[in-house]
Amino acid sequence: MDPAALDAERARVDGRLASLRHELASLAEEQALTSHDDEHDPEGVTIAVQRAQLQGLLAAAERDRAELDDASRRLADGSYGVCAECGGPIASERLEALPAARTCIGCADRRRPRSRR
Repeated sequence: MDPAALDAERARVDGRLASLRHELASLAEEQALTSHDDEHDPEGVTIAVQRAQLQGLLAAAERDRAELDDASRRLADGSYGVCAECGGPIASERLEALPAARTCIGCADRRRPRSRR
């Protein structure tokens, strides 16, 4: 993968992180200024539910950023594109779709739990 593409993906994730942090801060400010009882508001979800959803999205974005940082380290040390499980190559199409991928498709499929039929 082109290092510029990895940087572009990191910039996209950084934008998502900034947006989610802003939304959380705005929600906290809104909660501080609101005196109504939103726990019993029949009009919609509670602020607590919104906060929990945003915190979950933020945690996922932070994991994405950490995985991209790790991919950058692998790119620098020459191990990017090498499957961490079998040592074989990771297909360029997989890396384009999932720039932080650590495993080839075969190893990823073997790790995925099978559904019961």
